[in-house]
Amino acid sequence: MSFSTPLSDGPSAPDHQVAVIGAGPGGLAAGVKLKRAGVGDFVIIERADEVGGSWQENTYPGLGVDIPAIAYQYSFARNSGWSRVFPYGAEVKRYHMDVARKFGLYPHLRFNTNVLREEWDDTHNYWKLHTADGTIITTRFLISAVGAFVRPKEDPGISGWKSFKGKIQRPSNWDHDYDHTGKKVGIIGTGASAVQIIPSIAPEVAELVVFQRTPVWSLPKPDFAMPEAGRRVLGVPGLQAVVHGGVLVVADLVLRAAVAAPMSVVRPTVTAFDRWTIAAYRRYLKRIIDDPATEAQLAPNFGVVAKRPTMSNGYLKAFNRDNVTLTTDPIEKITPRGIKTRDGVEHKFDMIVLATGYEVFSDPETYRPGTILGRNGFDLGKFYTENGMQAYQSVSVPSLPNRWTLVGPYSWTGSGWHAFVEMTADHAVRAIKEGIRRGATTVEVRQDAHDAYHRKTLQRAEAVRFYFNELNGHVPTYYRNSQGDSTYLRPSGFFEARRGNRKFPLDDYRYEKQPAVADRLVAGA
Repeated sequence: MSFSTPLSDGPSAPDHQVAVIGAGPGGLAAGVKLKRAGVGDFVIIERADEVGGSWQENTYPGLGVDIPAIAYQYSFARNSGWSRVFPYGAEVKRYHMDVARKFGLYPHLRFNTNVLREEWDDTHNYWKLHTADGTIITTRFLISAVGAFVRPKEDPGISGWKSFKGKIQRPSNWDHDYDHTGKKVGIIGTGASAVQIIPSIAPEVAELVVFQRTPVWSLPKPDFAMPEAGRRVLGVPGLQAVVHGGVLVVADLVLRAAVAAPMSVVRPTVTAFDRWTIAAYRRYLKRIIDDPATEAQLAPNFGVVAKRPTMSNGYLKAFNRDNVTLTTDPIEKITPRGIKTRDGVEHKFDMIVLATGYEVFSDPETYRPGTILGRNGFDLGKFYTENGMQAYQSVSVPSLPNRWTLVGPYSWTGSGWHAFVEMTADHAVRAIKEGIRRGATTVEVRQDAHDAYHRKTLQRAEAVRFYFNELNGHVPTYYRNSQGDSTYLRPSGFFEARRGNRKFPLDDYRYEKQPAVADRLVAGA
């Protein structure tokens, strides 16, 4: 049977057999997997004008990966030509563009198209994607490849931010035409983006004030230019797969141990681990930071993985510069001239950087009511608000037929991002292929299979909840969402998660036929 034959014309025939929303790492993985499965009638819809996802959107100074490149690439497109151990953003973007070219994805890409609403058509058994320009794209099957960081937070949560008369910069929309050289700059936030921006612009500006709510763990980054000999070694067939596999084995063992261990062991072990690492990091800060007061402000009082840890060789050292100041005084408001803190001081700036984060996939608020509507009016945003976040194998939800998401509740397993989205793409494509083989017009996860999976997930997440909700409940982190759930992490090892997504029982889904449509669906048989 050929799966690549487009659906025939007709009043109920959708525009595409499969639509993928997003052309970041997940969307490209889905495209490659669809082609390899023989599904040729698909479109990848992207709101930007190029592939890459975050690597297309973000171009701020100092942008780069924070895990080694060997673990930040597809298993089907390993690259031995990385220029550095931790490549910069432009090179990572080029890698994704090269993958799209190599695997023939550009003819399937539809750029500058922003999907605002996904609506299931109960009559015709397909999805209607409402876009920002008013057009509607219809598709039989839908894969949401929107990444973990869904959209930048437009509102930083600080009053007066629209009143500032100087330059506002954001990591996700950096204006490189603005010259900050010699300017007075304030940056709000000390997350992953800020950790890269601060040491990059500190030597260029006249003054840099960093406004910190919560300190961040910033560990040394073993980064260096990749020598030619290193590239040749990485080019040995199979070597990168073996090395990366070894890293995944370690991550798998740690996660499995945390999930399997009884709480009588978990509680004292992780408590002691946090206590020891916090003390060790404070000793490290004493070696790096010149000013004792700044050193104390930079010292976290929470565990190393309670918030996303960062890696940088320049972030901490930047605070030893005469033109860099760290302040922990709470911000009262942003004024036309700068930032006013609650102690009454107004800090005047030419430029303010709002490094205040993203709306994350693991928060229910990210899913706006009325934007994802399934069978019989099912509203995903309302469902997550009322029932908590959940999904079978993290990818599918009952009442959302023919739809899979690559970055869903309880999904990340500690691996590199590409290994993670590859396995969720495998799940989606396997279900789609089986649905086409059966001539089904709807493929929907069974309620009982979903519920059993979610119960097991909650049972196995006890150690995760203890770590984020009790031991480190005092620290704000996107690993714990607004409902108090740690839905970012999957409480299982990497290999178990991969098996679950690649080998799930096909009968965990219900396959139904709308006869006239089903005949067209298998027209290429």
